[in-house]
Amino acid sequence: MSEQKDANSFTKDANAKLLSELPFDYSQDFEDAARGFIAPLTNGGKITAESGMTIYDGAALDFVEDGSSAPDTVNPSLWRNAQLIKKGGLFKVVDRLYQVRGQDLSNLTIIEGDTGLILMDRWSHPKPRVPLELYFEHRPRKDVIAMIHSHSHIDHYGGVKGVISEDDVKAGKVRVIAPEGFLEAAVAENVLVGTAMGRRATYHTGVLLKPGPKGHVGVGLGISASLGAATLIPPTEEITETGQKLQIDGLTFEFLLAPDTEAPAEMHWFVEELAALTAAENCCHTLHNTYTLRGAPTRDPQAWSQYLNDTIDRWGDRVEVLYGMHHWPVWGNDNVLQMLRNGRDAYRYINDQTLRLANHGYTPVEIAEMIELPPELAHDWNLRGYYGTLNHNVKATYVKYLTGLRPSPTRRACPPSLLRSVGRAW
Repeated sequence: MSEQKDANSFTKDANAKLLSELPFDYSQDFEDAARGFIAPLTNGGKITAESGMTIYDGAALDFVEDGSSAPDTVNPSLWRNAQLIKKGGLFKVVDRLYQVRGQDLSNLTIIEGDTGLILMDRWSHPKPRVPLELYFEHRPRKDVIAMIHSHSHIDHYGGVKGVISEDDVKAGKVRVIAPEGFLEAAVAENVLVGTAMGRRATYHTGVLLKPGPKGHVGVGLGISASLGAATLIPPTEEITETGQKLQIDGLTFEFLLAPDTEAPAEMHWFVEELAALTAAENCCHTLHNTYTLRGAPTRDPQAWSQYLNDTIDRWGDRVEVLYGMHHWPVWGNDNVLQMLRNGRDAYRYINDQTLRLANHGYTPVEIAEMIELPPELAHDWNLRGYYGTLNHNVKATYVKYLTGLRPSPTRRACPPSLLRSVGRAW
């Protein structure tokens, strides 16, 4: 491993500047991240394989002390994020809705139906039932009668065989529900190029770095990615249209399809009786990727924005809690709507400003250096670049619209000044 160096003066100055620019006195996130706490993670959240290898360590960020100031080597905004994502355990969100957070990169969400349990999303490691057993230590033990996959990424379905059995699914005892195109997208993205993507992901997430103020300080979405194996059970039911409703063990679920956003196959849903909404991974406590460095199809920021707007239009007058597949929930109608609206506006701003400057003849690298979010978005903690970055998202947007039009290195490019003049003429 290369030498871990102290922060230089440039890093110190940049970090100090953020301390005066960002609203570090805002405490609501810390209250929300702790709200409803029931019990800590089993074994401190540490999962080991039979070989003794650590597959996941929920205590990896324990060096980030609550209320502490960021060291010189860590961006203070990222340090704040780390203080929040380290808060793991079993939590009550609202009556009948619970989450185990911090046990993996993604959350395990549990809804209590009239007779059984409805689970949402599950990451993978050798002991994927651990978080469910933590829930059973504090709530009545019931059979799992449904599994809902919010989207086609491996950290949201890979542990499915640890919490339900394929035999029970085939026997009709357990429903597996996913958005239209889920299986095709899961295979295309995680199997056909799974080896290459997995290798790139070790660099993307920094899982091989030693945790510490000069090493790994979380991945924005959570503490770390699991190194465990993945499983897959094909869905028994697909959601094929927005507005589709399912009765699941006494509760009414209404769905909204959101394809080509954070994943090729993704969906949001609202549970009427609980006034509870999830926007899957399209609304998190971080700016997300429209192009991920681990490798994935380029995502559509305009569609992303539109589906968040559709979510507001469909359920905005009824929602009281927004729970995610990563991070902590948000309570209160006004707070939920603000988070959804700011996310909607940010992705649309990235889309529109990239295209505006592209039409003026600027290159993707130039545009990525030119665009900044408006202050009301740039100062929103939920849109800081802990996982995705504004710079990469701008470049991704350019490539999504103009891929194949970039000049060959062996061919003289049209001067940007001429392109800008043509753009103005149009």
